[in-house]
Amino acid sequence: MHLLLSESLIIKLSPKHMARTRKKLELSKIRARNKARDNTTFLAGLRQINRQALNKTNRHANLREFKHIRAALAEGREYDEYELTWPTRLLRWLFALILIPICVVTTQTLWSQFSHETLQRGFWRTPEFWYFGLGAVIMLTCLMTDLCRRSLLYLYVLGHEYTHAMFVVFHFGWVFDFKASTKGGYIATNKSNLLISLSPYFVPSWSMATLAVYGLIGIFTTLPPYTDQILFFLIGSSWAFHIFWTLWMIPRDQPDLKENDTFFSLVIIYIANVLLLCGMLCISARSLTWHNFLASWWINAENFYRNCSEIITPMLQN
Repeated sequence: MHLLLSESLIIKLSPKHMARTRKKLELSKIRARNKARDNTTFLAGLRQINRQALNKTNRHANLREFKHIRAALAEGREYDEYELTWPTRLLRWLFALILIPICVVTTQTLWSQFSHETLQRGFWRTPEFWYFGLGAVIMLTCLMTDLCRRSLLYLYVLGHEYTHAMFVVFHFGWVFDFKASTKGGYIATNKSNLLISLSPYFVPSWSMATLAVYGLIGIFTTLPPYTDQILFFLIGSSWAFHIFWTLWMIPRDQPDLKENDTFFSLVIIYIANVLLLCGMLCISARSLTWHNFLASWWINAENFYRNCSEIITPMLQN
């Protein structure tokens, strides 16, 4: 009797009771989400957004077989890692160690030639020096003061992923998906190698785009003389933009670096950026030629080898 009454009571009250219960559960879930969102740190929020974006990407069945090259904006491990074998890692470490003396000599040569051209040959008086420096200073000021920083971050991620895509095309690969936002970016491709992975860290994409636009306009029309100053200003600002965001991105657990070994990747990125600066100096300083720069580099290399020999030889003899 009581059992039947209980069952009839349950049947009679269940619709309203279930509706109230469902409403309470929904409200409690909303409150929990709001509370979690309020207590979430900025970096944790970036990780959550990045994880959602990656999960959404991986749901596309036709893209699962392709390689995703991603730019991470916060520390996290929400991506597929590609572990190097120990022989490969060892070879890359050895190659990176061999490159370190070359990095030292090249940096020394760049600094000595820049100082010589600037102070003794009056490079600091040229329009190239001042307009390039003015563009770099203005861009760094905007970045350091958070002026339009969100828009500039989007431009960097866009250029970063476009550089990946451009080098994929150069290697006769295909880009099947592309995304860039202030929350991160990725491309889906059927090809990846060291150059494709690391190219955005030493190729200033917006500087290259500026030069390309300037060159195309120059083909179809005669540019007035003052456009050279505008070009130097834009190159300076875009190069500072590239260096700032590259240094900002590298410590944030980039998959591009990890899958090629972080130490090896950092050495490659450093020497590539230094060589880029050497090229810019030789082009802008009219009195400096590649022949003079290479001759100075060779002298510095001989001095470096001699100094290292004087230090290491007594240690080995003892």
